[in-house]
Amino acid sequence: MKTVKIGGVPEHFNLAWYLGLKNGDYKKEGINLRWKDYFGGTGQMCKALRDKEVDLAVILTEGITKDIIAGNACKIVQVFVKTPLIWGIHVAHNSKYHTTKDLKGTKAAISRFGSGSHLMAYVNAQKDNWDLHSDLDFEIVEDLDGAVESLTNETSDYFMWEKFTTKPWVDNKTFRRIGECPSPWPCFVIAVRDEFLENELECLKTILQIINTTTAHFKKIPNIAHRIADRYNQQLDDVEQWLDLTEWSQSAITKRTINTVQDQLLALNIIPEKWDYDQLVASINI
Repeated sequence: MKTVKIGGVPEHFNLAWYLGLKNGDYKKEGINLRWKDYFGGTGQMCKALRDKEVDLAVILTEGITKDIIAGNACKIVQVFVKTPLIWGIHVAHNSKYHTTKDLKGTKAAISRFGSGSHLMAYVNAQKDNWDLHSDLDFEIVEDLDGAVESLTNETSDYFMWEKFTTKPWVDNKTFRRIGECPSPWPCFVIAVRDEFLENELECLKTILQIINTTTAHFKKIPNIAHRIADRYNQQLDDVEQWLDLTEWSQSAITKRTINTVQDQLLALNIIPEKWDYDQLVASINI
């Protein structure tokens, strides 16, 4: 039995992995797939890949692109969710801020530098024509619980996170969502350490075949909306709306998408240069 370690955020996007594990789909193929939740998101997973804590990660496209260029020895092997991530822009429920324009020059709570919450703050700032040097400030809060504490205690002013994940905190009046900022690209990809790619390619292909079979039919699983609502503490109508908006992928990331991501990151001075497609992506025939 080959042990493989994989990481991802503990959110509804990744339920397909849980279902495969619960059904024993990977063990049937001789793979002991060990899932680890990363509450700190993409920045935390980039570090886990660097530290060889995991072999694979289901990770935000912009975050892993930035980190590979910064020296993380990984490759993107395919898109996992092809629709954009809808980032909710949240303030404390009793905050004095009521529109995204009010947030100019205030402090954003982020899980860590290089995370999606950090990078998308730049995307949102550019969208609103802010000065990227003087109008952005950051407070590291590590995860969603840290953001709740920070916004409540007013050590930061706003927090960007996936809108359906944070909806329970909006419903209970911890947060107030004052805007949205969709990512300009497919949101989640599967990234793999170069060492694992070189040594365990057939194992990787099997894992991708299994998860792709699950995601291809995910929306047709009986009572899937109710299962998501129960597992992730969501309202059923929110889950149904999220399912309507979300599409999974079983395909490689395109050169056009890689260029789009890098063009945006370069324009925001988040990366120093653009890399060739093959430096960021491993093409796998499965």
